Amino acid sequence: MAHLKVSLLGFVMLLLHGPQVQAGCAEVDSMTEAVAGESFLLGCISCKKREEVLASTTVDWFFKPNGQDNFDQIFHYEYPVPFILHDDFEDRLEWQGTMGTSDVQIGAIFIHNVTFNDTGTYRCNFERLLYLPYGDQPVTVTKVVELSVVAVGNREMTAVISEIMMYVTVVLLQLWMIAVLFYCYKKISAESEAREARKALKALNKVMDTKDTCDGVHLE
Repeated sequence: MAHLKVSLLGFVMLLLHGPQVQAGCAEVDSMTEAVAGESFLLGCISCKKREEVLASTTVDWFFKPNGQDNFDQIFHYEYPVPFILHDDFEDRLEWQGTMGTSDVQIGAIFIHNVTFNDTGTYRCNFERLLYLPYGDQPVTVTKVVELSVVAVGNREMTAVISEIMMYVTVVLLQLWMIAVLFYCYKKISAESEAREARKALKALNKVMDTKDTCDGVHLE
């Protein structure tokens, strides 16, 4: 079973490193149990209500250890650059969210080499600016993940399947946008060709009008 899980996750992560886009979005909760010494994906998805509305989004992650009152910011992503902002997570955080666009809907990050000190509450903030016809509209979305760290993984089959399905869902969200981008490209290309055709037809009509005007002129 462990070999099957590793193979499936390896295949999914291979897909994730291809062209990364998202649409047909579905929000999936993050897993909440990590194993010390391993890597863990902190999931965070915030879907737009209307995919056709353009937007730009930044993502911030905050962490509050057990027994601490305040959150510390540990990570910031603003396309295309990720920033690790806390010494305790230096070289251990990796962006696994939307890539290739500032229109971010997946804000997931990897925690590598998990330690017991990583136990606590994580908060994921989306700061989204929607570009609407009547004006730009800012939107803030917050997600919270309560993470526990154990020495040895002891998850049931349903938990394993849920984690695999989370990875698969993320991949499907990424791949769906490929079709959307292709559709938009074809639409823009068709509109451009139509404009060029109209310009050519207009120029041809002008030439024809000039010819008609000269039909009655005879040189002596």
